[in-house]
Amino acid sequence: MISIEVCVGSSCHLKGARDVIDAFNNEIKHHGLERKVFLTGAFCLGKCLNGVTIKIDDELILEVTPEIVPDIFQSRVLDVLGV
Repeated sequence: MISIEVCVGSSCHLKGARDVIDAFNNEIKHHGLERKVFLTGAFCLGKCLNGVTIKIDDELILEVTPEIVPDIFQSRVLDVLGV
């Protein structure tokens, strides 16, 4: 199981966290990984000046936009799961 947390604190919310969550949901569903990837919102991850912040397992990734979600999903999820 891979865990993805998307910051939904005030700053990240204003910078597009909802769109990032939607993009991850689309990737998860597209690849049929609903049972292998746990997606959740997280209140402040402490990197408020760096755009939307996500955490995949224990790794923080800063300045996430919906446009780069497919690349992140490929390298941090699909490659790790061997899909």
